[in-house]
Amino acid sequence: MEISLSWCVLSSPSVCRCVCVCVCCSTGLSQQEINCTPWCAPIKVKHGDVSCRTPRGEHYRNVMGTRCKIRCKQGYEAQSSEVVCMANKHWSSNYACTEIRCPKLNMPVNGGYKCSDGSYFNSRCEFFCSPGYSLKGQKTATCQHSKVWSAGVPTCVDIDPPKIKCPNVKEKWAEPGKLTAKVTWDTPEGIDTADGILTDVMLKGKPSKSDFPEGLHKMSYTVFDRAENKATCRFNIRVRVRRCSPLFAPDNGYMKCDSDKDNYGATCQFTCTGGYELQGSAARVCQHGLTWSGADTTCAPMNINVGVRTAAALLDQFYEKRRLLIISAPTAANHNYRFQMTNLQPAQCGLDLRHVTVIEIVGTHPAQIGRIRHRLLPPGLALQLRLLLQITQRSFQMVLIDKQGVDKQRYPFPVTAAELFTTIDTFPLRKDEMVLQQEAGQTC
Repeated sequence: MEISLSWCVLSSPSVCRCVCVCVCCSTGLSQQEINCTPWCAPIKVKHGDVSCRTPRGEHYRNVMGTRCKIRCKQGYEAQSSEVVCMANKHWSSNYACTEIRCPKLNMPVNGGYKCSDGSYFNSRCEFFCSPGYSLKGQKTATCQHSKVWSAGVPTCVDIDPPKIKCPNVKEKWAEPGKLTAKVTWDTPEGIDTADGILTDVMLKGKPSKSDFPEGLHKMSYTVFDRAENKATCRFNIRVRVRRCSPLFAPDNGYMKCDSDKDNYGATCQFTCTGGYELQGSAARVCQHGLTWSGADTTCAPMNINVGVRTAAALLDQFYEKRRLLIISAPTAANHNYRFQMTNLQPAQCGLDLRHVTVIEIVGTHPAQIGRIRHRLLPPGLALQLRLLLQITQRSFQMVLIDKQGVDKQRYPFPVTAAELFTTIDTFPLRKDEMVLQQEAGQTC
């Protein structure tokens, strides 16, 4: 153990030297006199204060063995809380107060942060995200005295939907004679507000350059980004068809139209049933001004001229227009004649539906009388008709003639209306007539 004693020796009137004498020296050093100036440099602590305890009192604060406690201000820290003055004239460790620092923050992906004082104590860092991304987590973090940030690094997530703008397509008019319109538009391009990458674009409805029928069509486009956010835009397409006021088939006639009957460019053709003559326009077209060309169409009863000179001239008036049922009897009192006329009178609608005109010839020459409904035939014309068709005037007989003037059936006795109609309905031309009448709703 080494024990040192110190005292001052007056070496001259103005110089006092401190002399240390080694009283007990375990190191084997001889007793000597040494210069007793302070061993360690005086401690000066910036951003803190120091308190020392020395073996020889407060006047010897930095001599060997002096112990000093270091206290730093808030936000600062010392490497060691206590230092000792060593024999090598140095303090045992660094005693400076250094500013407290937290670990450097990681940069959030697709974002960043700004700090008030870097990573130093009490520095406040505010996080932000790139356009199109939203912050998930704490918006700010503060460096604490424990060197730990008050909050972790947040993440930037893509929750913003992409943007898409649909085309401005409003309406389209159909071309003449058509009920559809071809509509064309540019496919909209979506924009992602985050990374600019879109994964899919879906269309609900017909694609561009398609034919759209008349009416309103609802369309939509949906676009998705990589985060499966989606955006949808909607637009309507309306196809219009120019139309004239509707036409109707004339009484006792037919109307056949192409396209949709009343649209711009449609043509309607008219025909009359047998025994009726067409008056007005046989065909009419729906024009751009939405009016029909031509004049109104009607079907007037055919005008039968009973004043012709020959039976052939009379029959020619019915050619391709009406069928003829010629009923001949020797007298008006003939039983078969009376039965036949009684049977046909309630069937007048069925006769008209089948375009049948009944000609009656009653009596014998020279007193024979012919008539077509209420119009009388001259006796000579009635006789010619019997002779031309080789009809006997001595007994009851019926002759059925088709529209081509062909003698189709002869009846020597009365028949029911149903039997007569069954025969007529087997004619080829009659089958075509039945189809037209069914379409026109003409029935009895």
